[in-house]
Amino acid sequence: MFSRILIANRGEIALRVIRACRELGIESVCVYSEADRGAPYLELADEAICIGPGPARESYLNISRIIAAAEVANVDAIHPGYGFLSERAEFAAVCRDCKIEFIGPSPEAMAKLGDKVACKRAAKEAGVPIFPGSEGAVEAEDEAVEIAAKIGYPVIIKAAAGGGGRGMRVCHNEAALRSNLRNASQEAQNAFGNGAVFIEKFLEHARHIEVQVLGDKHGHAVHLFERDCSMQRRHQKVIEEGPAPGLDHRKRDKVCDSAARLIQHAEYSGAATVEFLMDAQQNFYMLEVNTRVQVEHPVTELITGVDIVKEMIKVAAGQPLPFKQSDIRLNGHAIECRINAEDPDRNFMPSPGTITRFEPPGGPGVRMDTHVVTGYTVPPNYDSMIGKLLVHAPTRAEAIERMSRALREFRVEPIKTTIGLHRRLMENSSFREGGIDIHFLERLLK
Repeated sequence: MFSRILIANRGEIALRVIRACRELGIESVCVYSEADRGAPYLELADEAICIGPGPARESYLNISRIIAAAEVANVDAIHPGYGFLSERAEFAAVCRDCKIEFIGPSPEAMAKLGDKVACKRAAKEAGVPIFPGSEGAVEAEDEAVEIAAKIGYPVIIKAAAGGGGRGMRVCHNEAALRSNLRNASQEAQNAFGNGAVFIEKFLEHARHIEVQVLGDKHGHAVHLFERDCSMQRRHQKVIEEGPAPGLDHRKRDKVCDSAARLIQHAEYSGAATVEFLMDAQQNFYMLEVNTRVQVEHPVTELITGVDIVKEMIKVAAGQPLPFKQSDIRLNGHAIECRINAEDPDRNFMPSPGTITRFEPPGGPGVRMDTHVVTGYTVPPNYDSMIGKLLVHAPTRAEAIERMSRALREFRVEPIKTTIGLHRRLMENSSFREGGIDIHFLERLLK
């Protein structure tokens, strides 16, 4: 087992990894930017090292500064968390070259599954259902038009690298496809340094189902069942829950087994999430693979009892998974609400600033993952999420009522947050009945 781990991240996920290290008897080293200087969670690490100014490109995205900090601190491994460098195969390769263990997949496995075109190819080889579309990257307009005519409109243009909706365009006809192809490619180039795009069939009314998977370095892989992430805005998840409401148990087995099969085929070790879109008949098609721990991983921890962050560390140290597929059981229902420092009434405008009152909820079945305390200043430099409120209950109906109660208890002042939006969503009849798709929230907010 490792003796010291550097955490190449910030905020809530940095604190989550610090806690896992503490319980495993491992020392933690946390890097931070000038914008995060004085953040309370840094005091819980065994060592904290400043790596640069507030802008992420000069700190959390600066590979050379992170590696320098790791070498100065004499660590055995680096945990990248989520976001920033967590899905950069280049970073994983540099760690390996420097004899520092990257807590995640190998650079080869990350490249195979992190690039959407390569991932589709691997999924096809593993017998996992994929969307009809281009075999690889599309460069010429005429080629795109020919593919779209073959599979039928609407189609969606996607960036081969990255995600979060950047480089993505839905096209309902040839004119839209021609006008959007170049713009999508340029946006992908600006966001990810890779302008390659591809085309797939687009589902108008789809659910977003994702499967949590763990693999080890001994060729084993297990799934930890699925989450429903259909409640989203501009391809950013707002509410996640597990298990997926109304999912036929045979479909659950098929989608979960497909995810584990793909991860095993890719010789992948660590935590991964295989994402699918599902139509009204519960036919499913692989969307992409996130080669890192997900923001919403606590949902799965609550319904399975598996500590995903600890297992990532153990697997990276070479330990085999301590359980087999038949050992994993579903227990109850969990819901996560992402609490963002944003104003939903002003088009989700970011709301940074100093928090003078922070009183998170508690009580039975409530979990709050956050790095925020009263007096904390939300910096304007990074993602606006300030915490994740989770509940667990025997049934989905009870979980919704528990979340409604917890949200009513939550107090954050004076900044604006999404707490009020979540309270409204918990009361929405369509959400309560499980009748939503990936465009539900955007329709609701119009």
